[in-house]
Formats: sequence, C-alpha cells, structure tokens
Amino acid sequence: MLQRKGYVSCLSIGAFKNEELVGFVLNGFRNWNGKLTVYDIGTGVVGEYRKQGITSAMLLSIRELIKEKKVDQYLLEVIQSNTSAFQLYKKQGFEIVRNFSCFQLDKNKYRSMTSYKVKHMDKIDSTNWERLIKFWDFEPSWQNSIDSINATSDIFIYSIIHFDDNIVGYGIIDKKTGDIPQIAVDKNYRRKGIARSIVTDLLKNTRSCSINVTNVDEESTSTKEFLIKLGFKYIIGQYEMISKL
Repeated sequence: MLQRKGYVSCLSIGAFKNEELVGFVLNGFRNWNGKLTVYDIGTGVVGEYRKQGITSAMLLSIRELIKEKKVDQYLLEVIQSNTSAFQLYKKQGFEIVRNFSCFQLDKNKYRSMTSYKVKHMDKIDSTNWERLIKFWDFEPSWQNSIDSINATSDIFIYSIIHFDDNIVGYGIIDKKTGDIPQIAVDKNYRRKGIARSIVTDLLKNTRSCSINVTNVDEESTSTKEFLIKLGFKYIIGQYEMISKL
C-alpha cells in the first residue's frame, strides 16, 4: 500500500512519548494534476493519547516541513461519517474538492456473464494510457491513479477487450485483495455488455471473495448505477480534501 501510494519517509512524521510512538502521519509525494502534492496515506493516534491535540500538532509540523520543499498542496481523503476528523481537517484549512462513494461485492453472489473475449496485458504502457484516459468519466483518486497503478504494476491483472485491434474497454484488479482501481469503456461502445464481460474476467483473476471499488466520483451517476446493477453495495462515502499551501 505504501509503495502504491508513493510513500516518502522524509515527509512523514511521528509523535513520541518517552521514545514510544503514539501517533503518526504517513505521506506520499507526487506531481498531481500539474502540482507538487503531498498525500496523507494514513493518520493514527494510540487510543489513550487521543483528544490531546496530537494530530493537529503533527499536521502543523508537516505543513511547515512541506512548505520548505516548495509543495503546492496537501491532499487527503476522510470518511464522511468521521465527523471529528472532518472538522479537524477543516480547521487545518482543508476544503472539500469531491465527494466519493465506495462499493463492495461478494464474489460468490455475482452472476457471471461473458459476451466478449477478454485478453490480458502484463502492464499498460504509456501509449495505451493515452488512449484509455479518454474513456474516463472522472479523474481517478490518488490511490487509483495511473502513477499508483504503475508503482506496483505486478500486483494487478489487466483485462482488455479489443474490437478490430483497438482497445474498447479495460479493467484492473488486485490479484490478492480484489481492489478494482479502474474500469472504463470507450463511450462509443457502451451498453453492449463490454464492461460486464470485463468484470466477470476480473473476478476470475483475484483470490479475494470481497471485491472493492473505492472513490467513485459522486457526479458519475452512470458508474454508480452500473455497479449497483451488478450487485455491488454502497458501503461508505468519502470527501477528497485539499489544503493549498
């Protein structure tokens, strides 16, 4: 997970009590939409040390640290129902950019259907990415981005459907965890069963019985309706938040 999300130790921080780690913020670092961006991979504080201002202190320290690195912005995601964390981030200057929905499917309850032949790639190269991004209805979140996929390319299966040697649809799944970071179909070839065939193939190629599609943009009604039609259940909502530096 750390490798996939671009973890860098020099921009991460810990809080200590008598040399014991009681809190941490792990950060990733990349160029994100044309801007140098730090991403909060994970934040945690030991239970007995919570509500003592440790998270706020760590975030303030990180803000000073990344200003020295000429970083443009700090990006994170927070579960919408976690109101205390959300309010803390708002006080720290973070603003909501997008609303995300997260979905889950029990593979054993999925009804397989294959209408098209699916092929596999070892990795998606830059030339193919240039074509595939045109299929997107929304920009993937940090953890589902091209950079995150390329950072750990060997953990994924890439399922591709071609028409006349042209890619018309693709999907990607983690072989172990069942996480689907991306699935998309050329807008000119939708509603033909292509996406359903890709999902069927993806599920055959993961050891996990729990299939997850995280951070679907709330504005993408078609994606949400497609997942629900396949039997995916909505599990949580998240806010994507950014603090400009």
